[in-house]
Amino acid sequence: MSKVDIIKHPVEKIGSDLKKYAWSAIFESLITMVMGVLLIVWPDTVIKVVTYIVGVFFIVKGAYQVINYFLVKGQNDFFNNNLLSGIISVLVGLTLLLIGEEIAHVFRVVIGIWLIYESLVRINTSIKLHAVNISAWKYVLILALFMLIVGIFITFYSGAVVTLIGWMMVLAGIVGVVSDTMFIQYVNKMADALTNRNKAE
Repeated sequence: MSKVDIIKHPVEKIGSDLKKYAWSAIFESLITMVMGVLLIVWPDTVIKVVTYIVGVFFIVKGAYQVINYFLVKGQNDFFNNNLLSGIISVLVGLTLLLIGEEIAHVFRVVIGIWLIYESLVRINTSIKLHAVNISAWKYVLILALFMLIVGIFITFYSGAVVTLIGWMMVLAGIVGVVSDTMFIQYVNKMADALTNRNKAE
């Protein structure tokens, strides 16, 4: 973020943008939890329906993120992962729609890869928290690493049954909500730190 960006985005605006990012991440974690619960309760009858619903959700979410990235590009890039996240979301959504009949064979891998990506985004967030001297970066990193382990397990453990995947998704969703809630608590401090750092430069 440049000094010009700081001028265009006072502390309140930066804090607002960061909160939108965090609430969006929390919403995604809640969706992950709901998906997990559905897989636990109705593992056989719901999986295809969930697949199509999630496919459409990912496509809509991805398209929104890509469009939003180009609308705000250059204004607040510090936590802007929208382009990469949007492209991946669209690809995941299209994959889910196109392989609906074969989803039982690839559902585990798709969900696992998605959780790995989400964990990497949170690891990146923890690094940025550390860069502005916010001590909570350690906890965000630990939670992100836990989510990464869950994602790797789901992706590469071929013996994982649908109900187990459901439980893992619920755990990953809880971890996501906790880490992003912690992030929100430090938004104002982070915005101040970013502003002061750029003024010092």
